[in-house]
Amino acid sequence: MNNVLPLLVVPMIIFMLVVAPVWLVLHYRSQRKMNQGLSQDEAEALVKLTRQATTMGERIKTLETILDDEMPDWRKKDKL
Repeated sequence: MNNVLPLLVVPMIIFMLVVAPVWLVLHYRSQRKMNQGLSQDEAEALVKLTRQATTMGERIKTLETILDDEMPDWRKKDKL
């Protein structure tokens, strides 16, 4: 029984002195980054992606209109 106690205490002490502080620092650093919001670069990228998505949506509508005019049954083929 006396030999088992040091086997449990030593890992616990190492955990409390090394692992736990590093874990806490990394946790709170990530929490702070999440609360800061988007950086300037991320905001610009988001605006650019939004514009691209809008443009793609307009192009898709145009293509669907063309297909509806030229091949009225094209949507039915897609459901097969």
